[in-house]
Amino acid sequence: MTYDHSVIDSLKKKFGESAFILQKTRDGMPTVYVPQDKIRDILKYLKQEIPKPYKMLYDLTAIDERSRSNRQNLPDADFSVVYHLLSFERNSDIRVKVALKGEYPEVDSIAKVWANADWYEREVYDMFGIKFRGHPNLRRILMPPTWEGHPLRKEHPARATEMGPFRLPDDKQDREQEALQFKPEEWGLKRAHEDADFMFLNLGPQHPGTHGVLRIILQLDGEEIVDAVPDIGFHHRGAEKMAERQSWHTYIPYTDRIDYLGGVMNNFAYVQAVEELAGIRVPDRAKVIRIMLSEFFRIASHLVWYGTFAQDVGQMSPVFYMFNDRERIFEIIGAICGDRMHPNWFRIGGVAQDLPKGWEKLVKDFIDFFPKQLKTYDKLVMKNRIIKARTVGIGCYTTEEAIEWGVTGPGLRATGFEWDFRKKRPYSGYDQFEFDIPIGQNGDCYDRAVVRVEEMRQSLRIIEQCVNIMPEGPYKSDHPITTPPRKERTMKDIETLINHFVNVSWGPVIPAGEAFFGIEATKGNNGYYLVSDGGTTSYRTRVRTPSFPHIQMVPYISRGHTIADLLAILATIDYVLADVDR
Repeated sequence: MTYDHSVIDSLKKKFGESAFILQKTRDGMPTVYVPQDKIRDILKYLKQEIPKPYKMLYDLTAIDERSRSNRQNLPDADFSVVYHLLSFERNSDIRVKVALKGEYPEVDSIAKVWANADWYEREVYDMFGIKFRGHPNLRRILMPPTWEGHPLRKEHPARATEMGPFRLPDDKQDREQEALQFKPEEWGLKRAHEDADFMFLNLGPQHPGTHGVLRIILQLDGEEIVDAVPDIGFHHRGAEKMAERQSWHTYIPYTDRIDYLGGVMNNFAYVQAVEELAGIRVPDRAKVIRIMLSEFFRIASHLVWYGTFAQDVGQMSPVFYMFNDRERIFEIIGAICGDRMHPNWFRIGGVAQDLPKGWEKLVKDFIDFFPKQLKTYDKLVMKNRIIKARTVGIGCYTTEEAIEWGVTGPGLRATGFEWDFRKKRPYSGYDQFEFDIPIGQNGDCYDRAVVRVEEMRQSLRIIEQCVNIMPEGPYKSDHPITTPPRKERTMKDIETLINHFVNVSWGPVIPAGEAFFGIEATKGNNGYYLVSDGGTTSYRTRVRTPSFPHIQMVPYISRGHTIADLLAILATIDYVLADVDR
């Protein structure tokens, strides 16, 4: 990925050279520290005034800098807030940072600049204790409101064994139950209007239509949704915190559990970010194997979505047929990787093992089998007039609205905007493959479905090309910190055996620096932003998941619709709660 660095000159010309401190990063992304009192003006300029603007707030997070050794001539800071912006016209990003001092610092909110900044700032407050002046409702978002401390601060324990035993006496249980009570006034919602009282309805967190432990409090005027408040965090496992106590290698299985329907697709973004940090080159055979397995998981994930989407809007049969097709994919995944849903099979520098004998026949049989299945499902689902009545014109948004809320993947392409990381920022050799990018026109529930259905056909095209062009050669890099070394070598020379022992027991030492890598995952853009302090574990791991901003947009596209429409909207967003909560 080559980034556009001319933006730095534009910023200096507008705000003066003294306002910026440049940071050199391993990924080459333009990265600048800016004064705290100018952050809002600088971000507004980047979004609204600069030629070819950075219209999407792609991510917003923070770093606890207090234990960091390799500061690399950066500003003195206790914490840094990090803003990651994306320009579609430039096909480039910029990383803007603010250095903060103090135990519980404050910075201006940008919730009035970007709509999706609301949840991101709440997450930073929840995880780090950093306050955002002017935020409309700064409160915890992932942790319970009664939680003590801020988990991503360095002093907060990373393991349950570092904390006292959990107890739930009656008085604590009463406090927890009271904290769950929804008070409309705290969210700026009225209990009544001139003619009647509003009704407040809990949808979830145990409801089949929410696809997991998601709670949405609905403000209703009869059947019409006046407003909605998503309540997330029930699935929060501390995935980013766990990265600080695992080695670079042993964290790979944890990534599988984030978008748990995406399988090795989760490994893909993470290992490429580590490879960016360490300067590891991946052999061609490993690149093509990674692509083939990732596209299999794209189809598998879309099949889960397809069946449950049809079920949510009233059809029973499709989910059984589609899960049966998914089992065929899992037979291939199991034969190659040794496991089905969570194979954690990618490695830093390549993949765990070479392809087994007979893999071609398994893959070719599926390539022959699957197209006719998709044709059957077109008749059964996509051409069904009831499905169309439930989804056409429901939950619409424009390309501009999608960008404002941070929507990526099929949800963005359904608005007619042809943007896909595999085409715009080819990684792992995707530029060597022929495939089309499906788009919709109306940004409604139906178009989001159309895009995903066609994506399965395009994934099948890519898989077929993988079979036809699979290169010979090694399946992993010979870089010394690639793990583990090939087994046939560890039993023959002592240096390789030592390397194996050190890397497995302690983990490799990754050079100090920062890197981001984003991919086109099953549900949108998934990215890992890694900070290494030159040790065997990550100093900071940020997981930018697609589902988090997508769920944040639900109230915006649900107002004025009915509860039945909301279930169709949720079905076509295609989120996973672990992907939201991490």
